[in-house]
Amino acid sequence: MDDRPRDGLGRGAYPVPGGPAPLPDGDRVPVPVRPRHPALRRRRFAYGVAVAVCVLVLLVVGIVR
Repeated sequence: MDDRPRDGLGRGAYPVPGGPAPLPDGDRVPVPVRPRHPALRRRRFAYGVAVAVCVLVLLVVGIVR
C-alpha cells in the first residue's frame, strides 16, 4: 500500500494531560513490570492452617459417627 504524498508537515503530536506516556520508536511496546505478590503473613497462614485443621476434624468426626 502506497502512502499518499504529503504537501507539508503533518500535525504535531502533543501529550494529553493525564494520558499514557508516549511510546518510543521501534517495533516493541514497553510492558510495565508486574509487582511481585507479597508473601503471606504468618498470622494469615496460621489462620488458614487452623481453619483447615478444624474442617478436617469435623469431617473425621462426621465420618466416624
